Amino acid sequence: MQQAAQPPDPGAPAAPRPRLAMAPALYPPAPSARRTGAAEVRAHHGEVVQGMFYAPDGTLEHGLVTLPCPLFATRARFRPTPTGPLTVEPGDRLRARTAARMTLDALGRTGWGGSLRLEGSVPLRWGCGSSTTDVLSTISAVADAFGTVLPPEWVSRISVAAESASDSLMHGPERAVLFAQRRGCVLEDLGAPLPGTRVLGFNTENGGVETLTLPPCPYSAWELEAFRAVRGLLRRAVAEQDPALLGRVATASTVLMQRHRPKRAMPELLRLAREARALGVQVAHSGTVAGLLFEPGRQAADRVEQARDGLRRLGIDRSWEFTTDLAPHPEALP
Repeated sequence: MQQAAQPPDPGAPAAPRPRLAMAPALYPPAPSARRTGAAEVRAHHGEVVQGMFYAPDGTLEHGLVTLPCPLFATRARFRPTPTGPLTVEPGDRLRARTAARMTLDALGRTGWGGSLRLEGSVPLRWGCGSSTTDVLSTISAVADAFGTVLPPEWVSRISVAAESASDSLMHGPERAVLFAQRRGCVLEDLGAPLPGTRVLGFNTENGGVETLTLPPCPYSAWELEAFRAVRGLLRRAVAEQDPALLGRVATASTVLMQRHRPKRAMPELLRLAREARALGVQVAHSGTVAGLLFEPGRQAADRVEQARDGLRRLGIDRSWEFTTDLAPHPEALP
């Protein structure tokens, strides 16, 4: 009788070639059923919260809650072959290629090859999840090629093993989760989506950063206690679906992160948020993108325009809007 394997532990010693030590596939499709698999994964706009939090077993883990964004996405197509090489286009997406190999192993297709093609609109080095969307769309496309879907827990572990840290996009926007990005596990299921907000997004730098090369932040004891309070406020914001509380959570996390990864002109941005009566300021804690949060709907339109004018005065001429209920705003990223 076939035994169900457990998801791999990315903290285990690395094998000579990235692969997952799993039994034959939990969902073994017939080889004749293979096809060209396809998947699309929407990106995020940085984080609402990022810090260090207690796991259910009492250990401290780095964790985050991402802000979903419908403006950017990555699409993957994978055509499997029983033998031959495993190739990826563009050729520099090596983490996606690693994820494809791990997924083939997880599906009991060790030794198979195929061609993977990625395309999309996720900005690189902004902290919007370009690497994670590459990896997650790859995992889903490979699984789709064999007519199956891997559970989020498996996808999380494969993603972290392929890129060392991962956002929580595999869990979807329907239920917000506090996610341990370096362990690939959920620290807390918040039980509902994030409250809907209208976001005025912008980039705090002209370029970007290599987000996956950034080391973990060395948080102080005081900051650990602050994160405990932020987590409690986040629970209330989600339970009550209160966008104003969510704005307070995002601003608190942004201010805490300034000590470790400061954003340009943050004092001015915080002042602009107050002047425009924004709900709060959120940032990509490992990136350069940021956003001012407002109430959803058209009632905040005048305040959004006031904030946009304020950004221009700060030398930030490029901005965009979206809502976190995944209904794209007609004004897309230029």
